[in-house]
Amino acid sequence: MAKNGRQGEGGGRPIVEFDQSQIAQVEALAAVLSKGQMADYFGISENTLRAIEDRQPEVFEAYQKGRGKAIASVGSNLISQARKGNTAATIFYLKTQAGWREDNQASQDIPSFVVNTYAPD
Repeated sequence: MAKNGRQGEGGGRPIVEFDQSQIAQVEALAAVLSKGQMADYFGISENTLRAIEDRQPEVFEAYQKGRGKAIASVGSNLISQARKGNTAATIFYLKTQAGWREDNQASQDIPSFVVNTYAPD
């Protein structure tokens, strides 16, 4: 099968562009899908999605905005739970945001013992 035109003259695949509806979907889906999963959703490769982001900065901005909104929402809930006394939420927050960590460097004194090798006759 012959290619239409010479290389660089439109003989390849058409350029994919997202319309406003698809850009809105990107923002909504960014909260729950990775870029690879989002590419699958739109029926394109991840490389094509990244190329679209390069050509259409508003697509990349929609992805970032969607992720940011989701992180803010979950973060607010985490802080709310910590303030209500949820110990796991408090510990998680302090470890990830305040640099707290657990050190298992406490030495334990292990009592020595003597093995009795004496066997009665």
